[in-house]
Amino acid sequence: MANQSLPTIPRRRLGRTELSIPVVPYGTQGFGNNFGFVSDEDAVALIKHSISIGVNHFDCARCYGDSQRKLGLAMKEIPREDVIITARLCCHSAADWGGYGQGKPNYSADRAIADLEDQLELLNVDYLDGMLIHDPHEIDPTLEKGGTLEGLLKCKERGLVRFVGYGMRQHDFHLKAIATGDVDLLLCFNDYNLVRQTVQDTILPAAAEADVGVMNGWSILRGILTGVDLDAEIERGRWKKEGDVAAAYPIWEWCVEEGISLLQLALQFCLKEERIQGNNIGSLNVEQLEANVIAASTPLPDEVWEKYEAKFGSTKVKTT
Repeated sequence: MANQSLPTIPRRRLGRTELSIPVVPYGTQGFGNNFGFVSDEDAVALIKHSISIGVNHFDCARCYGDSQRKLGLAMKEIPREDVIITARLCCHSAADWGGYGQGKPNYSADRAIADLEDQLELLNVDYLDGMLIHDPHEIDPTLEKGGTLEGLLKCKERGLVRFVGYGMRQHDFHLKAIATGDVDLLLCFNDYNLVRQTVQDTILPAAAEADVGVMNGWSILRGILTGVDLDAEIERGRWKKEGDVAAAYPIWEWCVEEGISLLQLALQFCLKEERIQGNNIGSLNVEQLEANVIAASTPLPDEVWEKYEAKFGSTKVKTT
């Protein structure tokens, strides 16, 4: 039952999957110990609380610390039909299961099948709602006969996964994958937020035409657009005032001056783009989770956008 003290999180149809997902799916990186320690007990409680407030879509990966194991613990106590689970088939290197390391990843169908079957055991479920081929260095080996995508499609035929796709940044890779007609959903990252919106002209039109569901990573630029004190974070050495931090700095300053929540501005900006259905965020604790829900559920007044556009330019979404 949803927490009545919080607003109802909006949901959107994830393209042709017909899945109805919360606009801020839970990226399990949040409780994977990469951004701070989260005990098994706390992770399970966090997962249950997330479901209770409407964030019942969990997007997980082997490379997200030990978060899959923790989600698997929670799934021993949670009805499978209560959650949506998307996972990743990591293609970072030749390391075990394509994790971070050196060498060329194994792009074979056999490896994809074995990997997915192993993740089902780890998660204590008998099917996944989605599996994304994650960060391949090359796209062609994943698409060729006997390649990664073929393996996932075989798993789809067996009912082990409902929908398949890709999670990566390269726009040309996404376009090539969409063109196969076999992709149901995708995740782009770091290319649709307050700092840049380059997928508007490439991935989003192609995905919309093919009715491919779109999830968006880094809507808050890995914490830069959450409203944290950038001066303090720069001073303590967390970030340098360059790149995305430098680009976000004047927006942060403006929000401080105007008394506007940067987190709310960042998420509501992304929600203006209806061709993106989910903006995945990893929350470390209940406070972060609920702050994300409130920010995503509470539209900003028109006058805020008018002031923002006067300062930084148009926020109007391109549709062609």
